[in-house]
Amino acid sequence: MTTHTDPPDRYTGPDCDDERLACGRLLSGVWDGWEQADPDPHRATCPYCKDAVRELTLLESTVRELREETTPGETGYDPSALTRRVMDVVRMELRPGRPVPLGDDDEDLWVMEAVAARTLRAAAETVTGVRAGSCRITPPDTGRGEVTVRLEVHAPLGVPLEEAAEEVRRRVTGAARLRLGLRLATVDIRIVDLVDAPAGFEEGPGDD
Repeated sequence: MTTHTDPPDRYTGPDCDDERLACGRLLSGVWDGWEQADPDPHRATCPYCKDAVRELTLLESTVRELREETTPGETGYDPSALTRRVMDVVRMELRPGRPVPLGDDDEDLWVMEAVAARTLRAAAETVTGVRAGSCRITPPDTGRGEVTVRLEVHAPLGVPLEEAAEEVRRRVTGAARLRLGLRLATVDIRIVDLVDAPAGFEEGPGDD
């Protein structure tokens, strides 16, 4: 956690999920240029861009580890979906994100988005068979007040999706309010993929 009065406005884009580095370059542009081997003199010498590229290289080991856990011989294997999920999660782990307000309007208490997102993803995964992916927490335009949570999840096959989503929403809402002290406007749960249920899975989505 950290405390400060004015959260820095470093994010841009339609979902405010692209960071502008201290040098003025967008994080997504730096990453894209490096992946395409674009010979950019600025990126080669800028300490901020070099740090961003260094963080991106950490993705490779994470992708390899997750692919080793899910082999092409398994039912439902989709390497592109797997890579997208890893990218979503690891980007949040690598980048601390924006400050998110906690408590009442008169308090000067904040938590970094990545910290809060990890807590909410963990709460979602207490629902049997659910895997959590990208989690975005958007504060109000004023900087304090109620926040909006958008969480993408992979749900198990064989359960009613509406019930699964509602149970995930209930647990995420509880963790946000009780464990973090977030004031919530909405909790948007998006099921982006269906995955094989764990061995022995027969219970409903709300069972532990």
